[in-house]
Amino acid sequence: MSASVTMVGIFSHLDVASVGGRRVRIEARHCVLAASGIENPRLLLASRDIHPNGIGNHHDRVGRYLMDHAAARVGRIPTEQMEVLARLFGFFGVRHKGRAHMFMHGLALTPEVQERERLLNAAVYFSTERAPDDPWDALKRLLLRRSGTVRRDLLSVAAGSGLLVKGVGMKMLADGRMPRALKDLVINTAIRLSPNMVANEFQDRGLPRKLAGLRIEAICEQAPNPDSRVTLGLRRDRFGVPIARIDWRIEVAERRTLLRLAEISRDALAGAGLPVPVLEDWAAQRRPEDIVIIDMAHTLGTTRMSSDARKGVVNADCRVHGLPNLHVSGGSVFPTSGHANPTLMILAVATRLADHLNRTLD
Repeated sequence: MSASVTMVGIFSHLDVASVGGRRVRIEARHCVLAASGIENPRLLLASRDIHPNGIGNHHDRVGRYLMDHAAARVGRIPTEQMEVLARLFGFFGVRHKGRAHMFMHGLALTPEVQERERLLNAAVYFSTERAPDDPWDALKRLLLRRSGTVRRDLLSVAAGSGLLVKGVGMKMLADGRMPRALKDLVINTAIRLSPNMVANEFQDRGLPRKLAGLRIEAICEQAPNPDSRVTLGLRRDRFGVPIARIDWRIEVAERRTLLRLAEISRDALAGAGLPVPVLEDWAAQRRPEDIVIIDMAHTLGTTRMSSDARKGVVNADCRVHGLPNLHVSGGSVFPTSGHANPTLMILAVATRLADHLNRTLD
């Protein structure tokens, strides 16, 4: 679907087009735009019927302050030392209303360290690393006739026959013909007794893997930066709406935080008498400019919340400044990003907006 918004003092309607070519106009008393941290600003910027710079963009704030969570690998623990850390910082199960739910431990910077060293919010977590001679990878290469070392892959398959047999059992569990009650019983019991095993099976699509150690991954918040932004490009989609152009910027603060997080985590583990990680080269050599940073697909901040229309796009009720009946919801209204997965906060903001609209519409 594609939508454009037009205003005559207040929100009046949406023009909606389907992939099949149908077009309709939807009129409503209120509108909530909840299409993600990229699409929310794109639709506002592309709706230029009334304001040439786009809806809610009188102060050039729409699309600015694009944030994500900067992530990087900071170190690893070899296989022979991984057991104790996998047990301490792996997944754990919590039973609630008859079902088991999984959570993951991690290590975060303390407020005292952040304040003293002027660091952003950040944390590390531990994930398993697949071995180069994993039997499932070897079997896949052999079956697809893409093996460059047939003899080595055959040896890997033979040595890992136990994992292959276990994998067949996991695939049987995923079979739609297995009774739902039996499947739930097995899964909930497994989460309660061995949450790390369940997490690994999920990450590897039900195939038990041969492991080569633990990776230490870091995730860091991003400081709000008006120059990190979403704008409109010259290309248009099939509905004629300009495609978003992304300029995501990582600055010195994020890189310095990731470096110190790697060092502090190493020192904390050593001080606790736990296995000491081997830091990535960029961390060991203190070269934050060489960090390989990836995003976490947590696009935030592009229609940020602020009581001041000159600093944000929506107010505390997620209402677009200057418009009485147009609201925006989702991660795009976040004024800051923190370092944690934003899903629960997005749900909280949506629930709060729903309560506000219910009171307004009564």
